Amino acid sequence: MYLTPRKKLFVDTAAKMFGDGAVLTKAQKHEAADKAGIPYPTWFGKNFSVGYNAYKLPFEGVAPTSVTAPAPDDDLTVVNLVASNMEKQNLVPAPFEGFVAWGNFSKIEKIVKSGLFYPIFVTGLSGNGKTLMIEQVHAKMHKDLIRVNITIETDEDDLLGGFRLINGETKFVPGPVIEAMERGCTLLLDECDLGSNKLLALQPVLEGKGVFLKKINKWIVPKDGFNVMATANTKGKGSEDGRFIGTNILNEAFLERFAVTFEQPYATAATEKKIVVNSMKKYGEVDDEFASNLVTWAEVIRKTFYDGGVDEVISTRRLDHIVKAFAIFGDKMEAIELCVARFDGDTKASFLDLYTKIDAGVITGETDETKEEEAPATAASFTQEAF
Repeated sequence: MYLTPRKKLFVDTAAKMFGDGAVLTKAQKHEAADKAGIPYPTWFGKNFSVGYNAYKLPFEGVAPTSVTAPAPDDDLTVVNLVASNMEKQNLVPAPFEGFVAWGNFSKIEKIVKSGLFYPIFVTGLSGNGKTLMIEQVHAKMHKDLIRVNITIETDEDDLLGGFRLINGETKFVPGPVIEAMERGCTLLLDECDLGSNKLLALQPVLEGKGVFLKKINKWIVPKDGFNVMATANTKGKGSEDGRFIGTNILNEAFLERFAVTFEQPYATAATEKKIVVNSMKKYGEVDDEFASNLVTWAEVIRKTFYDGGVDEVISTRRLDHIVKAFAIFGDKMEAIELCVARFDGDTKASFLDLYTKIDAGVITGETDETKEEEAPATAASFTQEAF
């Protein structure tokens, strides 16, 4: 078949990513279009469908072949399921070098140890260690964890499974939710508030009951040890200040099925310094004074952010980025400048100016209110004046 230049660009890009004649999902179509720098290919739809949420890439001069999904047998136990290769994989998260356990770590560890089905929702600002904390609890306990990153495109087919073209045959492949249920491991719904109402397909799963796979007429019952955990930057009520574009208001019935919500703040200064120093050890550039200055700098910015003085915040993740940049480039200010370049010009300049004052001792991390007037300003007393 003839392809216009734009269509050919999409097909060529998708073929490089997924293989010639590959069968793509909707999410993969979006991914290929983004990679090619072109709009979503609405033309690559019904005429190329080879099954539910399955679209076969065309070859020029070759029309797509339609594949009909097999009807279930009378005996519902005889279903053409595909055994996932995840059965052979070790899904225990790798230990994170230099990880510091803090905050809700011990509570989540107790939940996992209990073996009870007890869904939890962890919320907090970006980059404060929500996902890493859950991963490291499972690493410590040597328990399998299946992490699924939720987007607005995530649907029942992505979560519970769907038909895929396998060696010329259409077969049902279980999704990550089914994998977690059958393994008796933890399912992590990461960035849960980016999802849509399609997440309501998980209602019976969040009740700890089995789930009926409508496409193959099969009932799946979770093994002991199965649990669901979710992370989000909001509480499922949308982003009031617009910081987290794309987050959605989640259905109340969905949220109500999570037993507890853990609010994750940023770590205390003492804990965060341990995190920063451990990062320095990992990257081979240990500088205790630099670590202290970075933590004080982040503290002052966060306080000003909470007071409404600035629109941006320095996360623990960004401090790790700075430490790594320092290990690569060997210059502190260059490392900081590179890592705050993502902010607008005024914010970047004010953050850099603030760090120079902290580095010069004009502002310290101490909070003793009995300091004499001539003493340097402290992080506790320092407010919007720096900005």
